[in-house]
Amino acid sequence: MITRKKKIGLALSGGAARGFAHIGVLDVLQREGIPIDMIAGTSAGAIIGAVYASSLDCNIVKKHALEIDWRKLTAFIDPSFPRSGIIKGRKIKNLLAKYIGGDISFTDLKIPFACVATDIDTGEEVVINRGSVPEALRATISIPGIFTVVKQEDRYLVDGGLTTPVPVDVVRQMGADFVIAVNVNPPVTGRMGKSSKVRAEAHKEPNILQIIMQSIYITTYAVARNSLVNADIVIEPDLKGIGAGDFQKAGEMILMGQQAAQDSIPQIKRKLGEL
Repeated sequence: MITRKKKIGLALSGGAARGFAHIGVLDVLQREGIPIDMIAGTSAGAIIGAVYASSLDCNIVKKHALEIDWRKLTAFIDPSFPRSGIIKGRKIKNLLAKYIGGDISFTDLKIPFACVATDIDTGEEVVINRGSVPEALRATISIPGIFTVVKQEDRYLVDGGLTTPVPVDVVRQMGADFVIAVNVNPPVTGRMGKSSKVRAEAHKEPNILQIIMQSIYITTYAVARNSLVNADIVIEPDLKGIGAGDFQKAGEMILMGQQAAQDSIPQIKRKLGEL
């Protein structure tokens, strides 16, 4: 009797800068010989997932993250006259295309990949798995009010984290028999990075980006927790004290992701052995 190989899917959460922890998780899974057959990602998780799906080499993903000069990232901000957002996002889209090998299509990726956006008019989850990958990534990272919306057919799309913070059910629908979910968002009270703590202690008013990001986290936290119930394995790196804007701490967050994944390896191997 021929036994069909069980397909392993990876669901990567959003989380802005905290998404670097996903790289550490991928690194350990690859090193331990845990095959990833498909990936679904939201926002930052979608970016990491797409870069990996285009290369299947975690070292390449890590290299891109550690080589970025975060002080020069302002060069990729293209201001927009305030309509649906203050940043056009075209330069960011071009940067993302560079990391995955150009303006490639989903069919060019080495494993199935999907990312999630939100229809700002209907509030519906929109799973994107065809067409231009950079355009899809541009949609899933579109923080409302910060980035302009992305028009796809008759829909106006924004950040997928509003509806699907951790796309467990999406990767399950893609055909995964076993789902590993990675959530890089700590509880709301543990999300303040060093700069935010300093601001709070000085009783300074939060800026518009901090308000928008914290609002999204507060409203989506319960949704994220509920979705994790449907995963076979949940990996949650200890990122308390790491802020959503701490992009300069990429190396530190990669190590945190590695530690959390390594701690989960015995359970992953045991559950896979039971299938």
